[in-house]
Order: sequence, then structure tokens, then C-alpha cells
Amino acid sequence: MQDEVTQLFLEQALNGLQFGLMLFLLAAGLTLVFGIMDCINLAHGSLYMVGAYLVAAAAQAADSFWSGLGAGVAGAAILGLLLELSLFRQLYKRDHLSQVLATFALILIANEAVRIIWGAQPVMLNPPDALSGPVEIVGFFYPAYRLVIIAFGLAVAGLLYLLVAKSRVGMWVRAGASNREMTEALGINVQGLFTAVFVFGAALCALAGGLLGPLLAVQVGMGESVLILAFVVIIIGGIGSIRGALVGSLIVGSVDTLGRALLPTLLRATLPADAASTLGPALASILIYLLMAGILFFKPQGLFPARA
Repeated sequence: MQDEVTQLFLEQALNGLQFGLMLFLLAAGLTLVFGIMDCINLAHGSLYMVGAYLVAAAAQAADSFWSGLGAGVAGAAILGLLLELSLFRQLYKRDHLSQVLATFALILIANEAVRIIWGAQPVMLNPPDALSGPVEIVGFFYPAYRLVIIAFGLAVAGLLYLLVAKSRVGMWVRAGASNREMTEALGINVQGLFTAVFVFGAALCALAGGLLGPLLAVQVGMGESVLILAFVVIIIGGIGSIRGALVGSLIVGSVDTLGRALLPTLLRATLPADAASTLGPALASILIYLLMAGILFFKPQGLFPARA
């Protein structure tokens, strides 16, 4: 019995790590756009949804998951470029209320456009055949595809840290966010940097959507629920902080996954099975927001504020 409990905990801990790293791909782009460019983009989750659909369509056309993933990420990056050039450059000059209203309209437009193009039914996206089975880890079996997702997330996290914190481009972006006029006076194209940041964030959304597509349903409206979690992540971690987005994503992913898996089991000791199965996930969702409230009580700017 103890071995089964340990195996369940380890398996769900890996699931939490995997989910947290995928949240990081979303939260990284969102925290850069929100924290550095001071733009509230509620349509960030729609880019995640559209990216998943593009990956599914490209994978079906090419009969290859990896080719579809590359094509879908590129397509989402192009879409992000068009949105930034046509709409968001105007929104940067507006107040946050205008940004919220405009990007909420984008959510509605994206949902209806996806419904018209692909239909209302979920679209299937299968993982590569070589990764469809489990592998043995420390005495128990775990899906190989989920391990690949974890590897992707860790690689992107390391790349983003080096890009933002250690590279010259990251220094330019941080300088442009702190003092745009002085940065432009030094001959740096801040507008071009902001466009690149937005496009990069759109590509990360599509990468997350494509990688999670085989695990979750690729369907209309899939971006709204994950957008809420992404905002929770950047608030916990600190707006504008890549390190904070990573730590916040791992915290939220672990709490959500472990809570949904373990709370029903713990509640069955005192409640009927049906009530425990219903109450457990609900309490797990509440735990995330209680955690956010507790962190903000002690650190109002988040764990790693970008402008500390």
C-alpha cells in the first residue's frame, strides 16, 4: 500500500512538473508583454488555441507530428506579427481599459473564426508513434511523451533565461521597458524589439498548445481557462519577471495537479466517494487562489518582481 501511495505521488509530481512547464510557456510571453510592454493581452490564450489548431492541421497534412509542430509554431508567429503590426501598436498608446476591451473582442473573433474553419467538434492530435508508450522510471511506468514535454519546457526555460538575463538583446528589451526615450536616443529600435517580443510570445503559445494537444482536447475556447492560470502565475511570480514566471508556473502546476489527484483520496476517509470526487478538484482549484492571496499578502509585488 505504501509503495502504491509513493508511486501515485511521484507520478502526479511529474504530471505537475509537466503542467507547470507548459504554463510557463504561456506565462513567459504574457509576462513579457504585460510587464515590459505594459499591455494587457486577454487574447494570449486565443493564440494558444489557434496555435494548437494550426499544429493539428499541419500534422494531419504532413502526416508528421514534429513537422506539424514546427509549421504550427511558425504560423502562430506570423499571426502574432500581423496582430502586433495592425492592432497592438495602437493599443500600446491606450489605457488598460481599452486594451482589455479590444483583446476581449479578439477572443470572441478567434473563437468564431476557429469554429467556422475547423467546426465546433474537437480536433484530434496524436503524439508521435515512438513516444506513445510508457517508459520505466524508478520502478514505475510513465508516459514517454510527457517526459518529452518536460524536456521541452526545461530547454525553453533555460533559453529564455539566457536570452533575457544574459544576452545583449535582453538588455536592450529591459532598457526599453525602463526608459524608452533614452534607449531610443542610444540608437536602439525599441519598437522592433517589442514586436519581436510579441511574436516570440505568440510562438511560445503555439508550442504549448501543440505539445498539450495530444493530452488535452483541441477545441474552441480552450484558451480561456488556461489564460486565467497564466495570469495567476505572473501575479505570483512577479509581473515582468521570467524567473518569477518559471517559479510561479511550477508552484501552480504542482498545487493544481497534486491537489486534484490527492485531495479526493484524502477526503474519502471522511466523506462518501462521490462527494469526495466532486469536492476534491473544487478544493484544489481554490487552493491556487488561496496560495496567490497568501503570497501577495506577504509580497505584494510577487516573489521576484522585475523592478525590485
